[in-house]
Amino acid sequence: MMSLMSTRIESLPEECLSHIISLTCPQDACRSSLVSCIFRDAADSDLVWDKFLPLDYSDIISNSVSPFFFSSKKDLYAKLSSTPLLIDGGQKTFLLDKHTNKRCYMLSARELSITWSTNSPYWHWKHLFHSRFPEAVELVMVSWLEIRGKINTGMLSPNTTYGAYIVVQVVKRAFGLDDTPLEVSIEVGDYKTRGKIYMNLNGFKRQGYEPFCVGGQRFPCPRGDGWLDIELGEFYNDESDKEVKMEFKEIKGNQLKGGLLVEGIELRPKH
Repeated sequence: MMSLMSTRIESLPEECLSHIISLTCPQDACRSSLVSCIFRDAADSDLVWDKFLPLDYSDIISNSVSPFFFSSKKDLYAKLSSTPLLIDGGQKTFLLDKHTNKRCYMLSARELSITWSTNSPYWHWKHLFHSRFPEAVELVMVSWLEIRGKINTGMLSPNTTYGAYIVVQVVKRAFGLDDTPLEVSIEVGDYKTRGKIYMNLNGFKRQGYEPFCVGGQRFPCPRGDGWLDIELGEFYNDESDKEVKMEFKEIKGNQLKGGLLVEGIELRPKH
């Protein structure tokens, strides 16, 4: 009788192999498919990739703005982790983080509360080819800059530390944004964090962006897609149901400011 130790793992039923692989991670599942044809069939099965998908993935893709098609659960995972899915009437995007398999959401500028954003002398809504959303909004000129966003923790992955980032561009005509530090904050229940962001308009106009943090001072950080991240703060999402309140503002100075293009606020897991 062949001992268990000498049994080749390939001789296990495919469903058993698939179950074992599903206990790993997407990256390991892809590596497993390279071992042999038997491993490939097991690693590519829906049983494996269903474990890597959110439990409510059907609800998420049903909210897609455009028809969404996939040939397998692996194909579905690949699509959800490679390209942000536009959902909720174009007001949000959903993405699975490839490194952590956690949920990422981005709230569009239309989904945010922006003081005076409905007044064209102060803000201008525009369609952009390089934005993931139908619209972004450009600050024309204000002295009171205040942008707020909110999201329920139940939409995010539990037991995960998240960072929240307002995604912006600084246009060539920008002015007044570096006269006074910008204030950022996050509030989740009794937890609240505050910080200050320092803009360098001369650096932006030279296309020589400042690093994200220098000497304890935070600066905007290039994303690699033509936009900039400004971190509003971070928070730990436990399994409780709370509202995350995010804020980006400069309301203490009297100087006018303009030339900030806002795409939205993104929430993604900290690596």
